This record gives sequence, structure tokens and C-alpha cells, in this order.
Amino acid sequence: MSDHDDKRPGENGDTRAEQRGGSGESGNRLRKELPQEVSASGPAAQDTPEAGAEPAPEPAPEPEADPAPEPDSEPQLTGRQRLVKGLWPPRVSRAQLIVAVLLFGLGFGLAVQVASNSDGDSALRGARQEDLVRILDELDDRTQRLEDEKQGLEKQRDELENSSDQAEEARKQTIEKERQLGILAGTVAAQGPGITMTIEDTKGTVEADMLLDAIQELRAAGAEAIQVNGVRVVAGTYLTDSGKGVSVDGNKINAPYRFKVIGKPQDLEPALNIPGGVVQTLEKEQATVTIERSTKIVVDALRAVKRPDYARSSSQ
Repeated sequence: MSDHDDKRPGENGDTRAEQRGGSGESGNRLRKELPQEVSASGPAAQDTPEAGAEPAPEPAPEPEADPAPEPDSEPQLTGRQRLVKGLWPPRVSRAQLIVAVLLFGLGFGLAVQVASNSDGDSALRGARQEDLVRILDELDDRTQRLEDEKQGLEKQRDELENSSDQAEEARKQTIEKERQLGILAGTVAAQGPGITMTIEDTKGTVEADMLLDAIQELRAAGAEAIQVNGVRVVAGTYLTDSGKGVSVDGNKINAPYRFKVIGKPQDLEPALNIPGGVVQTLEKEQATVTIERSTKIVVDALRAVKRPDYARSSSQ
């Protein structure tokens, strides 16, 4: 063989070695630049590195970071904070609101009642000792008067039960009762002990409600018959303001207003002079009040008998 032929195998081998070396270097360079291929043969093929390839360096493990708190997690609350959070804002139902309104109304009514009682007691608290004694005497006299009336009714009952002629006794009592009712109704004249009260009103400040207060105070003190400027006062009497005067049951009267009252003078006069009573109220309005006691007061103003339209006696 020639020298040329002898060298060919070596040259060919060197050339192939050089090619293989170049191919290995190119393969390594490509593997570094391209992502690792996934072998179709499975995990075994992935784990087995190709011949001549350098193993890729494993990435360094990253340090574990502290877990971040969840955004929805709530901070821990103390007992007082939980109590405040449970009480405020208040959660009020409709039923609780209605009960609260009712309790408020009840409390307000009680407060008004207590205030009114305090105002009534304040007048007595500031009264003088002699005024308080007079008020107590008046109450005692009123109690005694009611007790006497009770005893009189019991006496009439006993007379009816014990009388031999019960029919005649009943007739007498009926006549007496009719006379008493006639006095109260204003259909018959009456006379007896009592007082005369005169109210001078030069300023024109006395109004109907002030005269009505006087009438009510006299009735409470035991007045049995009342006459004002020639007009008989009965249970259905009404008073209204009329210009510079006052109208009593539609009859206009002017000052001075003169009251003729039949009753016990020792009860009637103190009732008008109690602290904060009729006399003091009228004097605050710059009116002058004069009261005179008398053993004989004549009330002769009469009222026409009016037959009721619908009411009838139950005995008929």
C-alpha cells in the first residue's frame, strides 16, 4: 500500500475524532442555551445524562420567607374591646323600640305627676303656721259635716222602720226632701246663716274663670245656696266672659260682683282665705275682696222648673 493509503485511516480517525469532539462541544453549548429536552422514554431517560454532557448546576435553595398574614384574619381583641364591640353600635329590634317608647311615655307621665304634686305641696310648705292650723280646722269641720249628714240619714231610716204610721212618716220625709232638693235646684227661696262676698274690680281684670273658682271653693266648703248679682247658681251654672263683664247662665253681670252664700260661716270664710286661694288670686289681679259674716242670708233668686225631655223617675 502507498503512503497515502497508510495515512488515510489515521487521518480519517483523527478527523472523525475531531468531528466528534466538535460535535460534543456544540451539543454541550446547545444544551446550556436551550431548555432541557424531555425524553420520550420517561423519567429514566431524564435522569441519565448524555455521554460527554456536563451536569447542569442545581439552583441554590431559596430561604423560606415568613408566611404573610391573611388579609381577612382579625387581630386578637381584649375582653373589654369585645364587650364594647358587642354593645356599640346597638342593634335594636322593632319590638325593643316600641317597648322603649312606652317606657319613656310612662316615665314622662310619672315625672309630670310628681312635679304637679310638688307644686301643690310647695304652697302649703310656704304657708304660715296659723294658715296651716286654719286649713286643718276646715278639714275637720268638713269631716264633721259629712258625719252629721250620715247620722241624719241613719236617723231617717230608723224613724221609718220604727214608726207606727210608716206611710205618714214617709210622706213627711218626702216633703222635706222635696224642699231640700228645691233649694239645691234653685226653684225655692232659702235663708240661713252664711256670708256675703263683694269683689270690686276697677281695673276690669276679673274674668269668668276666677268667679268660677270662687263658686267651686264655696261648694267644697259646704255652701248650700249661692246667688251672684241676682242670678241663682245651681249645679248646671256656667260662666263666660262678656266684654268687660261676666255672663252667668247667659245673664250678663258687671262689677262689683256680690255673692250671697248660705252655709256655715266658720267654714266658708277660711276656705276663701287659704294661701293661694280665691282671695289671694283676686288681689293679685288688683281686685278688692270684702267678706262679711251674717246670721241671716236671704237667697231669693229663683230658677224656672225645667222638665227633663227624656229622663223619667224609675218608680213610674
